[in-house]
Amino acid sequence: MINSIQEWFKDQLETDNNDTQHTIELATAVLLYEVMRADHKFEQLEQNSYRNQLKNHFSLSGTELEILCKLSQSKADDAADYQQFTRVINDIYGADEKRAVLDSLWSVAYADHELSPDEDYTIRKIADLLYIPHSQFIQSKLSIKPD
Repeated sequence: MINSIQEWFKDQLETDNNDTQHTIELATAVLLYEVMRADHKFEQLEQNSYRNQLKNHFSLSGTELEILCKLSQSKADDAADYQQFTRVINDIYGADEKRAVLDSLWSVAYADHELSPDEDYTIRKIADLLYIPHSQFIQSKLSIKPD
């Protein structure tokens, strides 16, 4: 019986290791979705930016992208906080990759050429959970902000 339990844990660990890429994709997609819905408007420009940012970060087919978008919406609706998603990113990504995620968050927020206070607050909260220094938060914001 102990052998069967050990085998089960081994299988679970192997499955978790193989699913890491999907997990980082989902975590990133949920955070981008959270910024998109922060102002309670789902404008087409923001939705297009959301999809483009996911394409830029990950190699996804059209079908995979659609599934990821639907799954991220479902996960975001069920989530109590952002920490479960930022933890995945913190565990896997380094500083440069986290900065790229932050830049993507700003890109989605500025897609409609209007930054709402709710979008700004959401990105600030996510940046804090990703342990991104405030100076990088500001640099990222200014580099993405449209003229």
